[in-house]
Amino acid sequence: MNWRPPEHAELWRAIELYLSLAYPGPAPVGVRSRLEALRGVPPESIYGDKSFEAAPADSPTKFSLRLGNRFYPHMKLVVERAPDGNGALFRADTHDRHIQPAAGSPEAAAFAQLMRENQGVAQRIESAWDENGLPTFKGFLREDLARRRAAMGSEPHP
Repeated sequence: MNWRPPEHAELWRAIELYLSLAYPGPAPVGVRSRLEALRGVPPESIYGDKSFEAAPADSPTKFSLRLGNRFYPHMKLVVERAPDGNGALFRADTHDRHIQPAAGSPEAAAFAQLMRENQGVAQRIESAWDENGLPTFKGFLREDLARRRAAMGSEPHP
């Protein structure tokens, strides 16, 4: 792997913030059991644990951990390689766009509402990560823009 996922402590901070916003109370038993098992994994092996889905499998650039939320059990905490290839970012993947009922079907309105709820949860989680100093795409863009502005300001003007 040519990039470095977040350290163990940073991952757990992201998980705890995720859970605090995804569920009004304790997470479901299945999620708590998965995380309890993950706590027993040595820090250096955590991303290799079966709880994480690695993609692509042979040289992962993304690790997904299914934690769900109060509306939808398939939402995931994603750790992915940053666009510059050097760091890693956290992302809340609603995991609800891969299949949708046909427009006008009896399920369409309810599913659209579910997607809105999921998106709201994901945005709150990513905002909390960003506010707590965890790496997110929004933070990456902000820092990249600052670097570009600084570089432009240091170039000689004609």
